[in-house]
Parts: sequence; C-alpha cells; structure tokens
Amino acid sequence: MNHLFNSHKPIEQWPFHKVLVANRGEIAVRIIRACRQLGLQTVAIYSTADRNALHTKLADSAICIGPANAANSYLNINNIITAAQLTGADAIHPGYGFLSENADFARACEENNLIFIGPNADAVSLLGNKEQARETMKQAGMPLVKGSPTVLTDSKEALTEAKKIGFPIMIKASAGGGGKGMRVVEYPEQFESTFELCQDEARSAFDDDHMYLEQYLTHPRHIEIQLIADQAGKVLAIGERDCTIQANHQKVMEEAPAPALDDATRQQMFSTSEQAVSKIHYEGVGTVEFLYNGPGAFYFMEMNTRIQVEHPITEQTTGLDLIDAQFRVAAGETLVDSRPTVSNYALECRITALTPGTITGLHLPGGLGVRVDTALYQGYTVPPNYDAMIAKLIVFGPNRNVVLNEMRTMIDETVIAGISTNLEMLSQLLAEPDLIEEKTDVNWLDKQLAEKEEDSYDD
Repeated sequence: MNHLFNSHKPIEQWPFHKVLVANRGEIAVRIIRACRQLGLQTVAIYSTADRNALHTKLADSAICIGPANAANSYLNINNIITAAQLTGADAIHPGYGFLSENADFARACEENNLIFIGPNADAVSLLGNKEQARETMKQAGMPLVKGSPTVLTDSKEALTEAKKIGFPIMIKASAGGGGKGMRVVEYPEQFESTFELCQDEARSAFDDDHMYLEQYLTHPRHIEIQLIADQAGKVLAIGERDCTIQANHQKVMEEAPAPALDDATRQQMFSTSEQAVSKIHYEGVGTVEFLYNGPGAFYFMEMNTRIQVEHPITEQTTGLDLIDAQFRVAAGETLVDSRPTVSNYALECRITALTPGTITGLHLPGGLGVRVDTALYQGYTVPPNYDAMIAKLIVFGPNRNVVLNEMRTMIDETVIAGISTNLEMLSQLLAEPDLIEEKTDVNWLDKQLAEKEEDSYDD
C-alpha cells in the first residue's frame, strides 16, 4: 500500500482499534486477516448456523447475533450494533452483501459513535437507490441508457413506463445487487407477472420492493471501474474488471484488465468515473459498473458503495490491498496523485455449493500465481441459509493465455468432497472457444446453459 497513500499514521493514532466484522464466510476471513496484519483487534459475529465457521475461530472474539435466518441475524441492525457495544468495538466493516449498502445501517453506526468502514450514510443512500444514482450520475456527466424516471411499486404503472422505454427491458430491484430481483422481459404480456416476481425476490433479499426499469442492450459486455476516494476529495481509478461471464445476472468469473477494452476507452472510463464520483464527495472504495457496447460506447449502470467480491483480481494486477486501503481512508490517510501501474493479468472463478452439507475431503490448489480466498475447512458444514459461493480461485500471470491454461489446471486440482459444486461447469466453461477467443457478452453464458439443458432434455 505504500505507493497509494502519501503518508502512514501510526496505528496508535488511528481513530479506531477494534473492528467488528459484520459479515460471514470468505469475506469475513479476508477482513480479519487484513486487520491482523495491521494490528487491529477483531470481533466476529455469527448466527446459530455459523457457530463453527472459520471466521469465528480467527477473530479475537466472537458473539452470536441470532438464529440462522439472515433477517434475524446478519440483517438485524440492532443486534449488530449491540454486539459492537458489548464487545467494545469502535468500528464496523460490513464486507459485501447483507447490510453493506444499507444506509440505515451506516447511519446507525454513525449515531452510535461507531466508524463505518465505507462511505457515509448519505452517500450510501444516494447511490443505493438506482433511480437517484442514475440522476446523480447523469448530472455528474455519466452516459446513461434509458430508464424509468422514478422507482416503481405498482406493476401496471411499471408496464406503462416500460412501454415508453421499449422492449426488451430490464427490471431491477432498486436496493438490489447480486442478480436478486432482476429479470429481462422480452414482451409486454410477460411484464406484470415478472415484475411481481422480482418484487418478491427484492423483499426477501433486501426488505425493499421498490423496482427500477432500464433499457436492455442485447450484446454488451460488463465492465466495472475500481475507485478509491480519500476524505480530502481525491479520487483515483485504480483499474478495471471485465465481469461479462454471468449466469442469471450472477457473476461466474471475472478478469482484469478487461481484454476487450481499448486503451482510449479505458482512459475515458477512468476519467469519467473519477470526475463523477468526486462531485458527490464520496469516501472509501467503490465500483462504477458500465455496460460496454464497443469503443467509446459505455453506459452507467450503478455504483456499488462497498468492496466487491471480485476485488482480488485488481489486487493481483496492481499490488494493492483494497481492504487495507479501506481502513487507511477511514483513518484519514490521503491518496497520491497518480494511478497505480497495472501489471499481470488475473482471472477469478467463483466456486459455489450446489448442495449444503459437510466437507469430507478438501484439497485447494496453490503455487506461483495462485490465490484461494475461502472459509472452507475439512469437517465444516456448509449451511443452506446463505449465498452459495464458498470459494474464489484466483490465478494471475503475464498474459491471458498463460492464466487461462493455469486456471484449467487449478480447477482440475481442486477437490471439495461431501457436497456438489460447480467445479465441473467451470472446467467446461474454460474450454469454450468463444470464451478463449473473447467472443462473449453478458447473455452468452445463459444461452450456453439453456442450449445444454435443451440438448439434455432431447436426449
């Protein structure tokens, strides 16, 4: 991190020294590790389903905050704030998912004199609402695809707006992320039932059924810009990621730098993102997501006000530690004036559990250019209650071809016994000519999976 910040305060002078990690799984382990390296004390929270989870064993202390149901534990603001007070924590890191982009949570931290490791509640609120975020970014100079002028809750009113925008159209949960509460609708007669289905998903995942509509581009790529902003107003774009390979709007693998992006457009996306984010007085790490439709054609989708799942590939191409950077911004350190140099190429594959169960055998790969972020251990029971991602396999090297070959080898070496996983699918995916030759778009994997399902049915 020495080449990202101007100076380094001694930890003793930081405004916080004990961090409650308001999350679980691999991101909780990742945050605890960063705290330990900095000399910060840690508190893990857990539900009854996570009593034996790895993050509870690595933290300095751990406290139960409720039952397995996330609504009564990891989404329970009062319980988490109380846990911080009981354990003497003076800061909270939200990780990703759960309450990481919940303005009420950020505000509750502020009101209880707890430092929220992220932007302030006003910024979280502004950018967490997709309609407000679009309008704000439009005023800040971001290019946009057409979308609904307001958030919507009534399916008939939403259909009227959808017809104005034109089909096909994307329905999105206003408070959403991770593909939840999100569907593409091809025809008007399918719209109302799909809208209500998305609302049900949004209520379950985010306790919010406000929806947003957006013009649907048929063959774009998904490019995101990683930003970091200090308390003095300096904003740096420190790299981009290509997250095009998605199934049902859930990212499956990510790569950096984006192989299809020309350098002129890359620099344009960097400067546009920096300028827009500087105008909203943002602090901390953040990611601006775009649909990319060819050289010079990119459109703002949303901004995530948290650390991303795929942050390791930016770390492996820049040499930066983004969790460390979050803490340093919160401690008041200031950024240098220049963007970091990007070297290497990195690819991340998300390993997901298709079934819950106990890990009866485990072998994770390693070696030069290999990183695994996970909370798995042999004997651990994967619960059915939370997100299915159980590990991230990251490979980095001098160029894309080398890394693709290495990733195939590492996927083949990985053993996770006792549960079903998507390892076989990842192995097949890495052999697809379209992926190797960069002939994909955000809809490509869904089409591939649909064709394979149809072939299986025909057989």
